[in-house]
Amino acid sequence: MNHQYSLSVTIITKNEADRIERCLESVKDLANEIIVFDSGSTDATLDIVRRYTDKIWQTDWPGYGLQKQRALEQAQYDWVLAIDADEALDEELQNSLKEFLSRDRQDVVAVKMKWGVTIYEKRLDYGRSARSPLRMTWREGTFFSNDEVHEKMLHASGRTITLKGRLLHFTHRNYGHAQHKSVEYAWLGSQKYFRKGRRCHSLTGAVLRGLWTFILIFFIRGGFLDGSIGFLTAVSYAQNSFNKYAGLWTLTRMEKIETGRAKR
Repeated sequence: MNHQYSLSVTIITKNEADRIERCLESVKDLANEIIVFDSGSTDATLDIVRRYTDKIWQTDWPGYGLQKQRALEQAQYDWVLAIDADEALDEELQNSLKEFLSRDRQDVVAVKMKWGVTIYEKRLDYGRSARSPLRMTWREGTFFSNDEVHEKMLHASGRTITLKGRLLHFTHRNYGHAQHKSVEYAWLGSQKYFRKGRRCHSLTGAVLRGLWTFILIFFIRGGFLDGSIGFLTAVSYAQNSFNKYAGLWTLTRMEKIETGRAKR
């Protein structure tokens, strides 16, 4: 590996035997080390991981942010790529990352990678894919927020760039898995918002949030250009948004009831 800079790759896993190898294959030739934190896999996930690295920790599940922070704290090299088990770098992104690691970083501290959400054998190029999540940072000064879900990778001040290529995101295995995952994430999001002091006082607000999400993904971000899968994706994310704020509404309602009881 003739890189000017070195790379640590961190991954968190639980029962990802059907997806983890694709992820590992996409980073194995770029990484100086691969760090995996597993929270109780009962399938062949760890058997597959052991073919790529011996840096494996088996732990409890504290939430996404805290688990990713644990993995980050084990990283030893210049850059940290925090990739999810259901993601993989396409060939163009692998080449872009290899070239980036070989040159002077010019005060760059964070690297975004354009998503390529892949559902039902179709890569979406618009809609939900019209974003470039932050996945790699200069290790020094980086930490994860402690959010239960949709954690943030935080870093020192400096330049952020976006590499060419796609970070393929195989977001769910089938429609049933999509629904299960959506409900789980929505409820975690409800609790996160509530803990941070946000409240929802009307279900009308939840409906409007869902409608806005559909408009954003399908029209503003061009999801209609992804065809029928783009439409299904926009509806699914709208449903997720409604569920998240509906959950927040229930928490807000129960808080009001408990407060009223306490005043009697």
